[in-house]
Amino acid sequence: MARTGLDALDVRILRLLRERPRTGLLEISRLLGVARGTVQARLDRMIADGVVADFGPNLSPRALGYPVQAFTTLEVEQASRADISAALAAIPEVLEAHIVTGPGDVWCRIAGRDNEHIQSVIDRTLTIPGVRRSSTVIALSVVVPHRVQPLAEHAEHAEHAELGER
Repeated sequence: MARTGLDALDVRILRLLRERPRTGLLEISRLLGVARGTVQARLDRMIADGVVADFGPNLSPRALGYPVQAFTTLEVEQASRADISAALAAIPEVLEAHIVTGPGDVWCRIAGRDNEHIQSVIDRTLTIPGVRRSSTVIALSVVVPHRVQPLAEHAEHAEHAELGER
């Protein structure tokens, strides 16, 4: 039977990879006190399961010259969502886009050199066929950066708590 979820060793491996991304598997195994093959097998499983999505460096829009970030909600014609998604993907300043529930239809995080650049990105989104209107807020500061490690640790603890209740 295939194992699901994360255990304490998986979480420790992931934490080390986040904290020290350039550390090799042999060093990770030494730091964790387990065999290199164990670390490799765990990592291979987490990659296959989609837990580990990538190993690329996280880039800073600010350091790349795009210090202003904004969140734009687009109202769109529902039948045009696929074409709109492709058009948004072609705009480099669109960092991510999500189809959402509630007010608006597509939520985008965009980056710009300044407020005028943000306006030009918004103007480009409004020229996409099927986009009706937009509503935008400018991010003033980051309070909690994008992260997933705390969720992995919580999931591991929650699974143990569920097993303890049975």
